[in-house]
Amino acid sequence: MSGALVGLFALCAGVLVANLYYAQPIIELIAPAVGLSAQSASVIVSLTQIGYAVGLFFLVPLADLHENRRLLTISGVAAAINLAGAATASQPGVFLLVSLLLGLSSVSVQILIPLAAHLAPEALRGRTVGTIMGGLLSGILLSRPLSSMLAQYFGWRAVFYIAAATTLITVGIITTTLPRRTPQHRATYAQLLVSLWHLFTRYAVLRQRSLYQALLFAAFSLFWTAAPLELASHYGLSQSQIGVFALVGALGAVAAPVAGRLADAGHTRIASFLAMIAAAISFVPGIAGGAGGLYWLALTGIVLDFAVQMNMVLGQRAIYVLDAASRGRLNALYMTAIFAGGAVGSALASTLYTHFGWAGVVAAGSGLATVSLVALAIASRR
Repeated sequence: MSGALVGLFALCAGVLVANLYYAQPIIELIAPAVGLSAQSASVIVSLTQIGYAVGLFFLVPLADLHENRRLLTISGVAAAINLAGAATASQPGVFLLVSLLLGLSSVSVQILIPLAAHLAPEALRGRTVGTIMGGLLSGILLSRPLSSMLAQYFGWRAVFYIAAATTLITVGIITTTLPRRTPQHRATYAQLLVSLWHLFTRYAVLRQRSLYQALLFAAFSLFWTAAPLELASHYGLSQSQIGVFALVGALGAVAAPVAGRLADAGHTRIASFLAMIAAAISFVPGIAGGAGGLYWLALTGIVLDFAVQMNMVLGQRAIYVLDAASRGRLNALYMTAIFAGGAVGSALASTLYTHFGWAGVVAAGSGLATVSLVALAIASRR
């Protein structure tokens, strides 16, 4: 892969994955407009992630069976249609259904990453995947401030209209630029799904890395779903100010290429320990109050994002070497577990914050990361 093609993959990944997160910082604006209560607002984010997890399990494995570029085009167009549906929805049931379908149709980015792994030489695979994951994670992190700022000046519906247009432009780039890849694997769709279970039971590394990252991503989603509520209610920040705050998390995107290089050099285990320790202690500064409380909260966001992103890339590099012919399915299983964890974290956010305040969010987030660390320690001893 040329440097330009790697950059193009990273750009497309960032644009496509951002669709999952535009609603996250503006749920308090969306909920009353479509008839949802404040306590139910985080269900919007959870349903999107549940839809994404379902799509990862049932759609992404098709990348091992059908021509990849065509799958990317179809799923991208479907995502644009669902974004437009979210922009026009005015009933709670309709908006929640569209949120679920948006997650389901946004899985194209997880077809893109195994495609890059196939094209990259073995010695540079970790670095290539890390660079593309850097673009993907930048899309996740930049989607929040962009969404907040657009919502403040143009309204929350404009966020989804603009996202739909951007997605269609990206689909056009994919269709005209990305190389074609038709897998050699031959099987029926039912056989493909059955093979997911065989892969999951066969590879302990896949099960372990999925568990670690699911727990960390639950903590990540918990923090970034609850943070806008804390920033608005406790610190009195406006939507644009919340957007600026969310920009600090983008600093964590530098972890992806760093993790790729560490994995290529054979330092996966020690880097994983460091990432999980950082995630567990990252919540501690967030409990500090007073005049500097906002800065401590920002520090939590930066360290947590760095740790979660580093561990995600380390896990991807580890599972991609297990079976080259099954990378699409391995990635599907890995990402399904991750976003199932993210959906749980998002769903807990509003309830924890309403009943226990920010201290409850800190305790739950740090606890999830600690469980991940303990699981890694047990696996390492074995």
